[in-house]
Amino acid sequence: MPLIALTGGIASGKSTIARRLEEHGAVVVDADAIVRDVQRPGSEVLERIAAEFGPQVVASSGELDRAALAAVVFSDAAARERLNGIVHPAVRAESQRRFDAALAAREDAVVVYDVPLLVEARVDDPWDLIVVAHAPAAVRAERLQQLRGMTSAQAADRIAAQVPDEQRLAIADIVVDTSGSLDDTRSQVDALWQRLAG
Repeated sequence: MPLIALTGGIASGKSTIARRLEEHGAVVVDADAIVRDVQRPGSEVLERIAAEFGPQVVASSGELDRAALAAVVFSDAAARERLNGIVHPAVRAESQRRFDAALAAREDAVVVYDVPLLVEARVDDPWDLIVVAHAPAAVRAERLQQLRGMTSAQAADRIAAQVPDEQRLAIADIVVDTSGSLDDTRSQVDALWQRLAG
């Protein structure tokens, strides 16, 4: 079972790559979905987040108020580090459980871990291949403004809160350049699949 790490900065086109790999037959394990699962209402992780950052980060519905939490951590590196110390171990355990389940279900599965914070949290795991989705920061900032309605300052803060592109590119076995057309990105992913499945 090849275990592929797919990473990239915010708005880098990583999800487009993951979807295309899934269309080809890969089992995609989404780190962001796992984060939401481990932070569900009543979870130990959510209780620890509320204890660390205050009750204002929990909505009246009992769910995590992501916007309130983001307002605290995206402009404060120390707060972000404290949050990661709570969330990352739970995500690591659940992702491993999902990798194992994929292998148990299909011995020849190609498993792709779609993980934005690979450099920050899991770069030393035994990946068979690390794929980096890459587009220049200016392109990603424009996408954040157009597709997610962020202001230019919000987009800049989100990009600055992540590791620099150079650090992600330094760990890449394969770089998928997503700055061009969607068709161009898909063609690169199709070529990657041929390599993985071949």
